[in-house]
Amino acid sequence: MSHTMSGCCAQILWMRSQLTDYGFDFNKIPLYCDNRSAIALCYNNVQHSRSKHIDIRHHFIREQVERGVVELYFVTTDYQLADIFTKALPRQRFEFILPHLGMKSMSLTTLKRLQEEGE
Repeated sequence: MSHTMSGCCAQILWMRSQLTDYGFDFNKIPLYCDNRSAIALCYNNVQHSRSKHIDIRHHFIREQVERGVVELYFVTTDYQLADIFTKALPRQRFEFILPHLGMKSMSLTTLKRLQEEGE
């Protein structure tokens, strides 16, 4: 549950630190997750017997939420655009995500033409 979110959060903190050194200021950084239970655990300070398995990664995320560094938002699995970077996707799913990221797929012919133009 928290493994992917904690890795993402660590990267966010690193990027935030680097950009802060260059004079950029940040409000809460949105972190999108398709697991409502994971989000609820990060906002719920009550320890339940069913959540005793929670490890240091979860506490790391919760701390960042409490400090106001990140804010967690639920997004359905269909719109979890980060999947394109973390999973092998079927072609249809890949082509659905690309335009949502402001990207497009190019044919081999187009790529060859662009290469020739650059030479």
